[in-house]
Amino acid sequence: MSLYFKDNFFNAGRTDIMNRQGEVIGELDLKSAFGSSVDVYDAARDRVCSGSFRFFSNRWNVRDHNDQELGVLRMRMSFMKKRFEYDAGPRGTFEIISPAFSNEYEIADHAGSLAARFHRVSNWLQSGAYHLHNESEELTDWELVTVVMGIHEIRKRNNSQNHSATTH
Repeated sequence: MSLYFKDNFFNAGRTDIMNRQGEVIGELDLKSAFGSSVDVYDAARDRVCSGSFRFFSNRWNVRDHNDQELGVLRMRMSFMKKRFEYDAGPRGTFEIISPAFSNEYEIADHAGSLAARFHRVSNWLQSGAYHLHNESEELTDWELVTVVMGIHEIRKRNNSQNHSATTH
């Protein structure tokens, strides 16, 4: 399924999740401008997933509607690529890769098969807006939305830390 969703400029408030036809099929609740967490709701307004940073960590924790851990996202060091790893527990570890100056990402399962892909569709003056195409049988659309928002938050946090390190 193809989904479209975005961050808000101040990283707080609610924003729609839409399908290819532009129909609202869910919602993101960006919890706070001062903290990084998100709740994902389906069309019935039931919370289906959530994501947040672990305490004093750069790892993004993904949880289901019962607050059970679905997986953990982390950034991997890489030269000339943006590389992330999503450990989905017994479902396997998924590698997420994007060339250094690209806004396109591919998510591969433990066998190297394409599970999903997404790309940023916004320009540099806008907040992050994404198009996600899920081909995975192991990962739900809602879980992948949470993972994409986790990548967005990790990159924002790293950019902020790098900016503050160069201004001091």
